[in-house]
Amino acid sequence: MDAFRSVRAVFFDLDDTLCAYWEAAGIGLRTAFELCRPYGKTPEEMIGHWGVAFRRFCPSIKGSDWYAEYLKSGEPTRNELMRLTLLEAGIQNETLSSKLGDLYAQARDENLRLFPDAVETLQKLKERFPLGLMTNGPADIQRQEVQTLGLDRIVDHVFIEGEMGEGKPLPAVFRRAESAVGLPPNELLFVGNSYGHDILPAIEAGWRTIWIRRPSDVAPSAGDAKPEEKPDGKPDPDAVVSNLIAVRELVLGE
Repeated sequence: MDAFRSVRAVFFDLDDTLCAYWEAAGIGLRTAFELCRPYGKTPEEMIGHWGVAFRRFCPSIKGSDWYAEYLKSGEPTRNELMRLTLLEAGIQNETLSSKLGDLYAQARDENLRLFPDAVETLQKLKERFPLGLMTNGPADIQRQEVQTLGLDRIVDHVFIEGEMGEGKPLPAVFRRAESAVGLPPNELLFVGNSYGHDILPAIEAGWRTIWIRRPSDVAPSAGDAKPEEKPDGKPDPDAVVSNLIAVRELVLGE
């Protein structure tokens, strides 16, 4: 495809682009919320309460006093979210909220997996291009994910919001990546699953883009919600695909 002939380096988002994050999170939540059965609450009921608390608390973290802590460690905000979840369920127990947070994090990490087509795609692309990751989230959680998944042995550059003190969709993050590989924007490709956090800011930075859209993009508490749609009037990515094999085929011209 002509749009990708100029590409000389490829960057990826991590969660639900290369790995099934929300699938692992769902397992983690169900595992943790087994602890709430003595209160007459099933894991599925608690996931519903978690979803309410998540939508109220998490979108505002970056503009709140929580953000400085969040950048360093996922534990404080994770436990606060569990505390709020318990309150939604009519349960007030600070000790339980910490136990839930710890069990959720452990089970989520243990069940985190790369998509089946991820390793082969990355290895094939690495034969021709420098590769990078650009992921939002706390420094400890995202660095652990990278190591758990073995991506630190494959990719050349890793940019984590918690380690940088800033994340997508800020333009500065894309400028950092450009400096790391020493290439202009039009020779860089970004592959991500979020239009708002990955694709639009990459387009605005002058990068090539591939939007990967998967059913797993929906959070465990989202019920019948569908993956993110592109807002009307916003620019189109260079390509929209449903798997990483299609990314490889487009970029390598297979």
